[in-house]
Amino acid sequence: MRILTCLCLAALMSFAADYDLIIRQARVIDGTGNPWFLADVAVKNGRIAAVGSIPASATADRTIDARRRVLTPGFIDVHTHIEGGVERNPRADNFLRDGVTTVVTGNCGGSELDLPAWFAELEKAGLGINVATLVGHNSIRTKVMGSGKQAAASEQLRAMERIVDQAMRDGAVGFSTGLEYVPGMYVAPEEIIALARVAAKYQGVYTSHMRDEGNAVLDSMDETIRVGREAGIRVQISHLKQDTPKAWGSAPAMLTRIEEARRSGIDVTADQYPYTRSSTGLTIRLPGWALEGGRNALLERLAAPDTRARVKEGMLQILRERGITDYGHALVASFSAKREWEGKTIKQINVLLGRPDTPEAQCDTIFEILKIANPSMIYEMMSESDVDQIMRSPYTMIASDGGVREFNVGNPHPRSYGTNARVLGHYVRERQLLALEDAIRKMTSLPARTFNFRDRGQITAGFAADLVLFDPAQIRDASTYIKPHAYSQGFALVVVNGKIAVENDQVTGARGGAALRHRP
Repeated sequence: MRILTCLCLAALMSFAADYDLIIRQARVIDGTGNPWFLADVAVKNGRIAAVGSIPASATADRTIDARRRVLTPGFIDVHTHIEGGVERNPRADNFLRDGVTTVVTGNCGGSELDLPAWFAELEKAGLGINVATLVGHNSIRTKVMGSGKQAAASEQLRAMERIVDQAMRDGAVGFSTGLEYVPGMYVAPEEIIALARVAAKYQGVYTSHMRDEGNAVLDSMDETIRVGREAGIRVQISHLKQDTPKAWGSAPAMLTRIEEARRSGIDVTADQYPYTRSSTGLTIRLPGWALEGGRNALLERLAAPDTRARVKEGMLQILRERGITDYGHALVASFSAKREWEGKTIKQINVLLGRPDTPEAQCDTIFEILKIANPSMIYEMMSESDVDQIMRSPYTMIASDGGVREFNVGNPHPRSYGTNARVLGHYVRERQLLALEDAIRKMTSLPARTFNFRDRGQITAGFAADLVLFDPAQIRDASTYIKPHAYSQGFALVVVNGKIAVENDQVTGARGGAALRHRP
């Protein structure tokens, strides 16, 4: 009996495949920006085992003929907001079906703070994608001091430094700010520099949704670069754009700022979503002073006639400064309390309520909406020319600024579904704004280098087997502002840590994702 068992085991061992997966005859774009080359790629135990000419005699559990389709590293989306969504939908189909295998969350100053507990929750749920996180300044400051505008006392600053330090020890990839939001908008640069220095000790990155992305964007860039210089930390500018019509055409000056900083020795990069519309909350349309103290304080101000009038005048002044006539540019994306208003602009809702078609009356409509909640909005505020120029920069990477979406719920920005496919289909194939190899670099090795993913972002033996296979002639984004719930098309394979997660545009159910903890 013992002899028979040994013989059976020996037989099984003799038939064990050499690899888990072999992809043959692919046009490999390795992520570095180099031209494509024809090669086979083998995967074993979640890693790329070989790249080149793999003998025909080699065996695998699965062999796929790429038929000269393009094989790239999995896309790395460095600017997402998945908190809340990924817990409900850990497979993250909208990211997987856009070729994304790794995301960075915790952007714009908002993040989880108990990272061990959060990572454990995600791992227990079974991730479809890899997840890394920043630690967010607004979340930290609110925990320590609330949402007021007072300067931090020394003991409060020390408390915030301790939170950053612990988060970096727990695996955060860096430190983020959202200086256009409460309470970050009230904070002096010195506080940010002090906290960024803590992240720098662990080779983290500093990312910033800057204080202003319109008329004062250059001043905001100077502040962001100053943090990098004085804290000694790598800098990532979040969703670089010009969102004020009066200031359209400033992209060249913005890019010059980055180039000058880099020449001075500061490692500055940026990310960008490939759309002319942005998305955030409705309170962003109000003057900053009105938001101090949080939601309850805002509602008290709006209930007092004199203060309400001051808030309205501040809003109208913002419109004038931006060169905008009314709120026809502001569309309600997701508003669970009033689903019938989703997909309509503030201007349209104002008319539905029977109010005068004036910006003053539209302000009153905004106040009524904010009494209920702060809905997610879409704003048409950018020029295609600025988008083009920012995209061409070698220091710009592609990122969605999106979240994990529940299919057919709400009216989200299409960037959560189609960011990468849009770049590959619209900007590379149709407009030829970028070479394919350059676009892939912006989605893979550039973000990997910036965020210290040492074994991702390239097709290289020993790296994690995060892979995407597609036909450049077929790739396209299907999500639109009118019908956002539509998955990208043209992805033959998406592989996450060696597991095939998408095949022929359909999710397989395999969950190969992991929580990525940064280690200096």
